[in-house]
Amino acid sequence: MSFLDDLKAQFDRPNNALNQLIVINVVIYVVLVLLYLIATITGVEPIFALVYRQFSIPPVFGDFIYRPWTIISYAFAHSITDFFHILFNMLALYWFGRIIQDFLGSPKVINLYVLGALSGAVVYLLAFNTIPYYQERIGFPGMVGASGAVYAIAMAAATLAPNYQFNLLFFGPVRIKYIVGVYILISLVGSTGGNAGGNIAHLGGVLMGYVYIKQLQQGSDWGIWITSFIDWVKGLFQPSARIKVTHRKSTTSGTRTSSSAPKASSSDQAEIDRILDKISERGYEALSKEEKEKLFNASKR
Repeated sequence: MSFLDDLKAQFDRPNNALNQLIVINVVIYVVLVLLYLIATITGVEPIFALVYRQFSIPPVFGDFIYRPWTIISYAFAHSITDFFHILFNMLALYWFGRIIQDFLGSPKVINLYVLGALSGAVVYLLAFNTIPYYQERIGFPGMVGASGAVYAIAMAAATLAPNYQFNLLFFGPVRIKYIVGVYILISLVGSTGGNAGGNIAHLGGVLMGYVYIKQLQQGSDWGIWITSFIDWVKGLFQPSARIKVTHRKSTTSGTRTSSSAPKASSSDQAEIDRILDKISERGYEALSKEEKEKLFNASKR
């Protein structure tokens, strides 16, 4: 099996949104790097700059309205010359995204990623077009990176299961609420530094991650429109199934007819909410085997 076949098999696995997001980011990064090398060697750097600009969200709103798609495309591109930019983003996406995918299901990972990217972009644009301090420092071409989306997922995980622990090198087990707290502190400090735009987008993502989980716990999914849109797009590329109409002779029995198969039962939402509250208060390891099984089954819906 070739590398492309391996990549396609990884991408096509069901309930696999986290890996799909990572694959998309890595593929775009590799393509942009190759284009950059070719453009540099052949002396056509302006062509690459034009392509790269389609992924870079400009700080000036007057420029942004001519490239409105960059409000989301920026979150799938990274610095060409800084490999650690994409490396750290994808590692954080995987670590925190696994928690969201295991607890809430694959679609919620995509919802948070998109909403975090949008929120980070909106806060970034507002800051550089309304706050004098940032308006004076607007002389840069634009911003790329998945950090705003990743911070939304990280904050969502910390809000959902604050006592969940990561085993960190040199530190041992650390609750993710403290890890994300350090992330937020670093972004606050950096919001007046050389990467002010990126750090502002981080904070926008953090805000969305917190609000999304709180709204979800109250029964409102702010990302349902994203799931619906993705399903609609998928439907465009799937052939419609042929409908076979058959007639079944009814029986003349005096007893009532019943459906041939019972409806599949779904997890009780109140029970799931109780389990999520327990995770929030005491951590995932505090769940019983039955509670973990219920949460896992609910995440597959």
